[in-house]
Amino acid sequence: MAAEEVNKPQSLPPYPEMILAAIDGTKEKDGLNKTSISKYIESTYGDMPAAHSQILAHHLDKMKRSGEIVMIKNNYMRPDPNAPPKRGRGRPPKPKPELPPGAAPASPRPRGRPPKPKDPAEPAAAAEMGSPTKPKVGVSSPRKRGRPAGPSAEKKAKAPSGRPRGRPPKARAEVSAVGLD
Repeated sequence: MAAEEVNKPQSLPPYPEMILAAIDGTKEKDGLNKTSISKYIESTYGDMPAAHSQILAHHLDKMKRSGEIVMIKNNYMRPDPNAPPKRGRGRPPKPKPELPPGAAPASPRPRGRPPKPKDPAEPAAAAEMGSPTKPKVGVSSPRKRGRPAGPSAEKKAKAPSGRPRGRPPKARAEVSAVGLD
């Protein structure tokens, strides 16, 4: 930070002020492009820093994003004061209902899925979460999730035809050893 202040000439005003002065000073109704703004600043304020074009581009972009200036057909100009404000992207938020004076706003529901009850025999906890209770029919213990356990490893290795399942291994050509005698 200190190095920038030492190298910067003391007579130059901040870039946003110089940019707005260039736009206002030329009285062009269509605005000014970046080159015209740069030439106006160089002719008015004289000696500019070496990185003038990069600094100017940075400040123009920053001012465009903040709404201080607008860009129309590659020209920068001040925004029209009578123009409606620019809307953001996406759907506008719903209007919030007005609360009577003295009433506290209701706390919002927590995000995400509600926690599972600790004991499945507690229908009160399930009803509290809003899920319907399901009676257990002939199930003494809950089944495990996922694919049920299949046949043992022996049966899995051999198919009914006697061959193993899957792609057969690649056949190797046997190479005979040749001796050098």
